[in-house]
Amino acid sequence: MHWYVDVLKKYAVFNGRARRAEYWMFSLISFIISMALFGVDMMLGISPVLEALYGVAVLLPGIAVSIRRLHDTDRKGWWLLLALIPVIGLIILIVMLAKDSTPPNQYGPNPKEVSAAPAW
Repeated sequence: MHWYVDVLKKYAVFNGRARRAEYWMFSLISFIISMALFGVDMMLGISPVLEALYGVAVLLPGIAVSIRRLHDTDRKGWWLLLALIPVIGLIILIVMLAKDSTPPNQYGPNPKEVSAAPAW
């Protein structure tokens, strides 16, 4: 759960890097919350209002963590626009987001190495 909260704390931080675990855990938890809210909306018999409000609330942090994840693979955030290309663009973007971190690059040190260092 701390991955999800960490992303929300960096609400609109578009610089730096995000580890795979940070990105994918945020995506998973967001999906679970969205499905739960959709279920609540259906039980109440209303259109998916709660789910839509939640989607709007996490849109900016989702974009920010996606851009930081692309930075971690040494790509510019503009690659996120591949999602606008039906099917093939989304597949290519998922492959990019699933790649392992690169060594220190122009966006900063490798977050795996930074978090693995002991905090003395």
